[in-house]
Amino acid sequence: MHAHVFVDSPIGPLTLVAADGELTGLYLDAPRLGGRQHAPSAETLGAPGDPASEPFALAADQLGAYFAGQLTDFTLPLAPAGTPFQRRVWAALRDIPYGETRSYGQLAGEIGNPAAVRAVGLANGRNPIAIVIPCHRVIGADGSLTGYGGGLDRKRYLLALEDSSARS
Repeated sequence: MHAHVFVDSPIGPLTLVAADGELTGLYLDAPRLGGRQHAPSAETLGAPGDPASEPFALAADQLGAYFAGQLTDFTLPLAPAGTPFQRRVWAALRDIPYGETRSYGQLAGEIGNPAAVRAVGLANGRNPIAIVIPCHRVIGADGSLTGYGGGLDRKRYLLALEDSSARS
């Protein structure tokens, strides 16, 4: 059974979705506000959940520490739903160190399929657990900030947060 809660953050409301004690979604644009490119369905969101229950409370605590520049590695139980290829890409995203970036091409090489740059980009865009699975750390080959489901302003914010925290 899926359930969801809303959490405030410096980049706006976040929607946390969980099932069976594992986080299955973290969406940057709360569905109640609209505007997300790949918005979760009502079935994916499930019923309203209890913010004090797990994994919601742990996720909220860790997100608070992350935004305060005090957490560089999330330790949450995750269960992102996706194809085997998408899950490989998402696992590679989690291997990008805090404060660092990779290009889509580098990420494709890291999963052993250097020709899959476009498919890596599509999988990155379908990441259901933003921030925790750090899709914001992927940039263009020329170093430019490329598309981001939560908007480029949020991507800039997250990268700047990690950059300043990593230098502290």
